[in-house]
Amino acid sequence: MPKPRTKRGGAHEERKRKRHDEPEVNFDEETKRQRRDDEDNGNDYGDVDQEFSYRQDGPGEKEFFGMLADDEQEYFRRADEMLELNQFPTPDERDMFLQSVYREAKGKELKVASSQSCSRLMERLIQLADTAQKKQLFEAFGGHFLSLVQHRFASHCCEALFLRSAGVVTQELAGFVVDTKGASLDEQQQPESSMEHLFLATLDELEGSLGYLITDRFASHALRVLLLVLSGMPLEEQSSRTLLKSKRKEKITVVGSTEADAQNRGKRAVPASFTMAANKIMRDSVAGMDATGIQVLAKHPIGNPILQLILELDLTLNKGEAKEEGDKAENASPSLLQQLLPGAPRSLSDASSAASEFVNGMIYDQIGSRLIETLATHAPGKIFKALNQNIFLPRIQGYVRNDISCYPAIRVLQRLGKDDLAKAVDQIAPTVPQLVSKARYNVLATLFERCAARNINDETKKLMKGLKEGCGSQPADLVTTLCSFSASEDEEKKKKKDAQQLTKNEYAVQSHGANLLTTLLSISGPSKGVQESILALPTDLVLRLANTSLPTVTVLTTAIATPSSNSTFQKGLINTIMPHIPELATSQYGHNLINAIAEIPSKGKDWSIPHHMKDKIMTALGAHESQLRESWMGRSVWRTWKGDMWKTRRFDWKNWMKELDEIKAPAAAAPKNKGDPKANGERRANKDDKGAEEKHENADEGGENKDEEGDAEEDKKEKKKDKKEKKDKKEKKEKKEKEEEKEKKEKKEKKEKKEKKVSEAGDEQEKKKKKKKKSKDEDVEMADAEE
Repeated sequence: MPKPRTKRGGAHEERKRKRHDEPEVNFDEETKRQRRDDEDNGNDYGDVDQEFSYRQDGPGEKEFFGMLADDEQEYFRRADEMLELNQFPTPDERDMFLQSVYREAKGKELKVASSQSCSRLMERLIQLADTAQKKQLFEAFGGHFLSLVQHRFASHCCEALFLRSAGVVTQELAGFVVDTKGASLDEQQQPESSMEHLFLATLDELEGSLGYLITDRFASHALRVLLLVLSGMPLEEQSSRTLLKSKRKEKITVVGSTEADAQNRGKRAVPASFTMAANKIMRDSVAGMDATGIQVLAKHPIGNPILQLILELDLTLNKGEAKEEGDKAENASPSLLQQLLPGAPRSLSDASSAASEFVNGMIYDQIGSRLIETLATHAPGKIFKALNQNIFLPRIQGYVRNDISCYPAIRVLQRLGKDDLAKAVDQIAPTVPQLVSKARYNVLATLFERCAARNINDETKKLMKGLKEGCGSQPADLVTTLCSFSASEDEEKKKKKDAQQLTKNEYAVQSHGANLLTTLLSISGPSKGVQESILALPTDLVLRLANTSLPTVTVLTTAIATPSSNSTFQKGLINTIMPHIPELATSQYGHNLINAIAEIPSKGKDWSIPHHMKDKIMTALGAHESQLRESWMGRSVWRTWKGDMWKTRRFDWKNWMKELDEIKAPAAAAPKNKGDPKANGERRANKDDKGAEEKHENADEGGENKDEEGDAEEDKKEKKKDKKEKKDKKEKKEKKEKEEEKEKKEKKEKKEKKEKKVSEAGDEQEKKKKKKKKSKDEDVEMADAEE
């Protein structure tokens, strides 16, 4: 609600009115920007007296669109509450209500968008709007986008409008779509602009102001959204989401918005004009900046994210290849990559060059290091190779120890080839205990993943040896150290009122440690050490592991779903938690472990849980059925274990368990760990990692690492052999099924023949009896006749 008018507020309004009415003699007529509607007085959004609008010179120029009346503000506030509650009897009534809100908001769009209390309603309306309504909003905002994107509340409405309208452009490329649903007769008679034209008109308004918009607190977010929409990149990817909005941004949602947003998902086709516009924005944003200006922008908390996005788009859309100076036109402006790394890749070999100094200066900066991450991920092969040989690889040992430079180092490790990765591990391996003490678990997880992907088993053993040294000599120390369970539960309760209320930093460290354990479980050698460590844990620590957080319980669910050379691992873990099954079934995180147990087969050498243990678990769950049904976690466990079938149809429940064994038996026989041998004795190929390797190797190393080509050929041979084995198994199975069907058919025929013989014998006996009876009756008749 607006504040009541006071004496101070009245005096302020009076002074503002006088300034507007008096001739402005103190301003320079040549530099003052004239109002757009001075000549034609074309204000389409309400009374001119209430919607006093003016502009100020310079980057901070804004417009004031007026305030909503009290009754209007109350109406929109109630409409927002009703949409959020969604208590409409039928969908039709909800649609009618939405149409009435749109009609009421017509002509007041700018006021609603810039209102603190009603801008959320505008965002919800945009999420539910159809194509025609989105175009109406574009036209309503038209001419004011420069002020709207800099407004604290209206900027969020602009972001929502840009994001939700991206899919319409792709639809119109396939064929022009005219959406007149809910439009009035007057609106249908007016020609409808294409969404492409509306976006380009918006860019025309922002052109010339991009230099200061990229560092504006609110406008920079809208500019990032525009760049993503113009580029055609997926809007829902994790990397895109982190660049689009801050962590503190309020998430505005409404029922039905997910279905309406379906057209904006995935990679979108965009017209050629959008690609040209995106390139122009990228050039204009950094045009006129020297090396010092770009370094300042790279360390700017608001300018750095949009610089990351511009660099990524520059390297992906334009392939990012550094062109030779002779091939470029003299008047062509250099790309952002050439401005960041002038003279690369040749200049990177000189430690005193501007390119080398830029990388060395940014990699330890808390904000600038994010730009180095983008550079390491998307840089062309020639430039990345020069960066790696001259800067990253010689100092990789120091980079991974630092809490800031470790993140760019992770991106570098993900792109290294087999030989370079082995060199990096040789440098890092002696410092692994130090990395454990500094909680650099994400670095260690990346090292283990890449070594497994490149099949460097010797380096994996070195890393595992250093990890055990850093965690402790006892087997249980591996899990307790990485999951931050070194202190007892009582000591944790003394520090905090609730043991699960961890600080943000502690939770991040614990999550990274749990993720490292999960990564180790996916690799054949280290997985054995993790499973031994879990078996060595006392019961209270196993329960803490299951109840603390989702990453920690994922360690247990992954461990129990991983085949083990120790055939008693699954059984030992189940025996540990057996007395606490009902407690875990109703736990927020522990119920995931109980659900995972149901998926394990009952027969198998490396991966099984006997039938009698599952019966015991189901009996414990059945004894606490009422307690389970009180929470969604318990209901999930009861549904996964098919508790109702167990209660009413025990025989069917046992058959379901047998069917589960048949389904899971092939998965139990197949190796699950990275690097496990296959049935034919060869190593297992990791498809996802292979795809990533081929992508980077083609760009980074060309034909230098020829041994990897041999690996690729071996992988192809393995695939062929696997297909052949699967085909043979399938043929054997089909042959067996045919034989069983034949046997069943023969048995059935024999049974039918036997029944037929029995029925024929019975018929003959009946005939004989009838014949005897008939002859007897004839004798009696003859005797009577004689008498």
